[in-house]
Amino acid sequence: MMEIFPHKISLYKLKIKIIVLLFIILLMSCTSNQKHKRQINGDDTYLKYTPLKRLIIPYGISLPLEEDEYYIPPQGNQNNAVGKDLDIRPPIQPILLLNNTYIKNTLTTCSLFLKQSTENKYIWEQIIKILKQKITKIIKKNDSHFFLITDWISWERKDEDIPVQTKQKIQFKLKNNQIIITISNEGIKQKSKNISSPTEIQRYNMLMLNKLIYSINKLHNNTIS
Repeated sequence: MMEIFPHKISLYKLKIKIIVLLFIILLMSCTSNQKHKRQINGDDTYLKYTPLKRLIIPYGISLPLEEDEYYIPPQGNQNNAVGKDLDIRPPIQPILLLNNTYIKNTLTTCSLFLKQSTENKYIWEQIIKILKQKITKIIKKNDSHFFLITDWISWERKDEDIPVQTKQKIQFKLKNNQIIITISNEGIKQKSKNISSPTEIQRYNMLMLNKLIYSINKLHNNTIS
């Protein structure tokens, strides 16, 4: 009995080690591909639905006017992603940390509108400083027209396997007692693959603007304190 007992203990430990190892491998396989974070959760049998047919109205029957509210669009074609290829991530929301500001967002640009004030007097200089110190190099700068173009910025995100890289154009403008900072895209890629999706361009324009807003707010708070 004394000889068998240690053998059972070692066998038990071996089983535990194997279970732990399998669990680690399972976790690694789940976390290595981040694509599931932007895919619909569940099956996509809805793609196999029967197309709608035009309603045949018997003679003499009057129907209410059509309402677009309940309109069911046709299934996507080769230009529209469906099923697991559909990116369900919500748009990036602006962080409004600065006083008296609002944001205008389009598919190609996003703009921050600020009130001209003492606090915002040197905001263009602050943006240049933030870019150089915390974000990336500036590869082109036009002081007479107040715009600059950044070098490639690598965005580390938990919902991307490979970081997306972007070049951004940042413009400064004064209009009607307002300061307008506009972000647009000068290039977007993932590894060697260029990206042309307006949704992705909009996403990373907003990420860039949010990064600037956060850093500007931090500078303002440090100045006050």
